[in-house]
Amino acid sequence: MKVKILFSITLLFAISLTVKSQYFKTLNFKELEPKFHLQNDTTYVINFWAMWCKPCVEELPEFEHIRKSYADKKVKVLLVSLDFGSKVEERLTRFLTKKNITAEVLILDDPDANSWIGKVDDQWDGALPATVLYTKDKRKFFARKVTYSELAETIDNLNR
Repeated sequence: MKVKILFSITLLFAISLTVKSQYFKTLNFKELEPKFHLQNDTTYVINFWAMWCKPCVEELPEFEHIRKSYADKKVKVLLVSLDFGSKVEERLTRFLTKKNITAEVLILDDPDANSWIGKVDDQWDGALPATVLYTKDKRKFFARKVTYSELAETIDNLNR
């Protein structure tokens, strides 16, 4: 009996080490906004997305590929989830694990979208997906689904 209990505890511990648990910070736009104005030597790739948005889900692997491809360079990928509702963190964890997405994810919980959409980019109408890439004073905005090659080309151009 003791051996079965010890085996069960050991198995549960091993499983808990292999299951990737992700913590999500939930912010309002005022808390998120400084991430669009950082003045350092890093290139930022900030994507607005949601699990319910088909083109968003289709492009997520592109951001993961960028994150991995530029891991040894000063490029930071940040995925800003606009998902909401009960157990959003639990649903996001399951979704991202299933899709093998390990980039940093923040949850934007700010229902007054009309007050902040234009602060992301004055050309943005609020439709998803949307992506901002910037470094210091150079900036590029996409109000549509993007590809790996578009992201890589933009990152390379921003760093020239």
